[in-house]
Amino acid sequence: MQKIWLTFLLTVMVSAVFAQQENSSKSPFREACPVATITNPLLEEISGLAFSRIHPNLIYMHTDSGGEAAVYMLDSLGNELGKLELEGMENRDWEDIAVGPGPDGKSYVFVGEIGDNAAVHREIGVFRFPEPEKIQSGKVSVELARLVYPKGPRDAETLMVDPMDGTLYIVSKRDSKNTIYSIDQSAFENPGKSELESHFNLPFTMSTAGDISADGSQILIKNYESIFYWKREVGESLLDALTKDPILLPYTPEPQGEAIGFSSRGNSFYTISEKRFSIEPILYTYPANN
Repeated sequence: MQKIWLTFLLTVMVSAVFAQQENSSKSPFREACPVATITNPLLEEISGLAFSRIHPNLIYMHTDSGGEAAVYMLDSLGNELGKLELEGMENRDWEDIAVGPGPDGKSYVFVGEIGDNAAVHREIGVFRFPEPEKIQSGKVSVELARLVYPKGPRDAETLMVDPMDGTLYIVSKRDSKNTIYSIDQSAFENPGKSELESHFNLPFTMSTAGDISADGSQILIKNYESIFYWKREVGESLLDALTKDPILLPYTPEPQGEAIGFSSRGNSFYTISEKRFSIEPILYTYPANN
């Protein structure tokens, strides 16, 4: 099985390199630059990353199923700065993280308990907590939005928060064309379950991560092979922006890339993979092509 997977991975990597060479000259972003190799064994399963809105160059990261119920803090050079433990929570299958507006105009961190490989969980959840004023380790209390899909369980690994209005967006993973769902933050005030609203299918499958730039003008969604990019016009809704054909960005193939996020200024984005085949995770940055 491992040989079959390695053959598939090599095929994907070769195809992606040719596509990258063809598209890099007209892409809004340049090719990847490696920033740091992450060697801490606690960070071998990074499944989400997002940049702070109040601390320049601070990245929040988390691991997926079975990892600590914690959000790790690193700088944009890959240096570890501490971790935030989510009080009373477990990491069943955290799959993505986002930063965006919450109550009272404050900046919040949102963690998506949205993974469900076998589509068996009757509900999923999103945690939120205010961004800390200081960069230091500690425990944080969180609020939970309990969510259900309109037509039964789904697996998802993509969580985004619109900086324009705070709406939460989740993108499914395993259907042949991934579906985008949304819900507003009133779900955090509901002690029961809130139903996500289903919108439309995107023209690809196996979405593993996504992000929206801090000014709301750029959108990223990735899968294992590609990174898709949309430019959002002033006054345009996020859903309207996503109905347009995406631009395919350069992508350095990763063993299992499940995290992506814009830098604080939106003039670059970062990716990182989970550790696979004894390959240590590498934090990559993709600078803007201007």
